[in-house]
Formats: sequence, C-alpha cells, structure tokens
Amino acid sequence: MRMFFVSTAMMLLLSLVGFGSYAAENVIKISQENIDALGVKLGKLEPVTQIPVLSAPAKVVIPPTQEYIVSASQAGVIAKLNAAIGDKIVKGQILAQLNSSDLVTLQREYLKADSARKLASAIYQRDKKLLEEGVIADRRWQETSSEYQSAVSEADEQEQLLEIAGMTAGEVDHFGKTHRLTRELNVRSPIAGVVLERLAVVGTHIDMMAPLYRIANLDELWLEIAIPQERMGSIKIGDKVLVENSGVSAKITLLGQSVNPENQTILARAVVAAKDTASLRAGQRLNTRIIHTTDKAVFKIPNAAIAQNEGKAFIFIRNQQGFLVTPVTVVGKQDNESIINGEFTGNEEIAVKGAVALKANWLGLGSEE
Repeated sequence: MRMFFVSTAMMLLLSLVGFGSYAAENVIKISQENIDALGVKLGKLEPVTQIPVLSAPAKVVIPPTQEYIVSASQAGVIAKLNAAIGDKIVKGQILAQLNSSDLVTLQREYLKADSARKLASAIYQRDKKLLEEGVIADRRWQETSSEYQSAVSEADEQEQLLEIAGMTAGEVDHFGKTHRLTRELNVRSPIAGVVLERLAVVGTHIDMMAPLYRIANLDELWLEIAIPQERMGSIKIGDKVLVENSGVSAKITLLGQSVNPENQTILARAVVAAKDTASLRAGQRLNTRIIHTTDKAVFKIPNAAIAQNEGKAFIFIRNQQGFLVTPVTVVGKQDNESIINGEFTGNEEIAVKGAVALKANWLGLGSEE
C-alpha cells in the first residue's frame, strides 16, 4: 500500500513536469484532485503591524539620575547603620548616625554668628530710630547698615553649613533656641528607593564624604542592548523591545554613535515600561527581541509557505487555474513564521503546506526542491 502511494505521488509529480512551460507566466495549472493528492493545504494571509527585526542580548541598568551614593557630610565615627541591602526606604529616612566632633565645631560657629547677628540687629534698630530723629549722621547709619548686613550673611552661611552637614531646618531652628550642642549627626536618604549596597561598618571612623550606602529608585529601568553594527540600519527610535520568556516590554529611545571595538556592536537603549520594572533586577542579563511597528501592509505566514529560487522568495496564491507564483520580500522572521510584504489585498488563499511540491512542478524539477 505504501509503495502504491509513493508511486502515485511520483507519477503526479512527473505528470506535472510539463507545467514548467508556465514558469515564464508564473502560473501553475493544476486540478483540485492533484492538489489534494500532493497534500497541499490552503490558508490565509494574516495581516500584522509588528515586524520582528532581530534578537540581541541586553543588560538591565539603572538610569544615572535614579542612583545615589549616600555619603557622610562630616568626618566621624559610625554609631548606627539603620538599613540593610534590599530594604525599601523613603525620602528623608535616617540611614545612619555618626558621632562627629566637626559637627560640634559647626554648631559653635553658628551660635557665635547668630549672637553677632542679634547684636547687630539691636544696633541697627537703635540707629535707625536715631537717624529718624536727626541725632546721627548718614555716614554712621551707612556703617551700621553695612555691619548689620554682614552679620546677617555670616549667620545665614553658618546656618546653611549646618544643613549641609545633615541637620534639617527644624533641627537648626531648635538648636538656635536651646543652644544645646550635640555630636550626633543623622544621615538621611535623599530619595525614596531601595538599598543596593552597604559600604561601611558600625564603629568605623570615616572621613568627610566617605560613602555609606548605594541606593536607587527602581521605578525606571533601562535595557542596554548590544546591536551588531551590520544590523544597525534596521533599528529605529521607537521600536518595541520584548524580553524573551516574559511579558516585559520596552521602547528604544537612543541609538549609540560609536562602535564597541571589542565586539563590534552598537549600544541601543530602551526604557522599560513602568508596569514591568518590578519584573526585572538591576544588573540582570537577558535576551531580547526587537520589534518594528509599521503602518505598511505586511502579513504573517508559515515558513513552510515560502519557496526559494535563485535567492528570491515566492508564495503560491490559489486562483481558478491552480496557483499564481508570486514574489515576496521577507522582512522578518520569528520562530516558525515569517513576515512578508507585497502587493496583496489580504484576502488571498495561499499554499501553507506543500509549497515544495508546487515549486518542483513550477520549475519542472520533479520531487526535488
């Protein structure tokens, strides 16, 4: 039975060799009976708007504006570290406490400047009244005003130094009222985010600006994608990026202007959709697929529906005589499917199975592809 079937298929193929004369017309004349015998199956062109361009490796990175090194603003000894790696923190949260003699010095200078400002203010108000009464000359009033402005500037400077050192405006105001010196310096988080790294140990003496923590706001993440330089022309700003084996998506916002000399790739940066950032981790390496969105008519078909001849791609469109051999351009591939474009209405029926047999009959090659 099997030998009979093989012989029958071969006879059908050989009987259609004569149709090679139609190659010039790009038409295969064949009956429905022979179509069924050859196992040809028909399907529709599936219109799509997205073209898979290429697959490439990527790395998850944190935007530079979202990452911070929290440092000690004054030298001192670390008394407490209140956050651990992975902790979520809020803006203004106390991350560490230091014992700093430098803070005491700054407080003492502030009190001195604040006292000078108050004294200058009293003299200013007195001389202002005396000037109005005509008791003092304008020259003395000018000298008094200058000294007052200088005292105010000095006090403001010392107040700002305390705030730079880590004291809040409320703490500076309270200190100005109580005059109680303290060596305890609180180090606060400048942003809400996550602790990525702890860079110090309790009990250590550190210098000014020594790093304590590395923190980041992970609400925005980027993908840095390595694109082969020969494929750069197919990538465009705005193209969609899909992370393989996940639902994570991103959009390309930057194409690099230089080539990595080590691997001859170009950097493409994609911003991860806000809803997907929780699914990724900074430093993670993964595979991506770049998708180009188009407003032109393109269609998805099985790879088996495409026949290759002399470096060109063809599909077989069903018509009343049999099949019309139609050239197409393959603009993308994904798994077992290809994306093509051409002059189509989208209503055509094509051979999605058996294209090899149709090609053989079209070219007069028998059963050989």
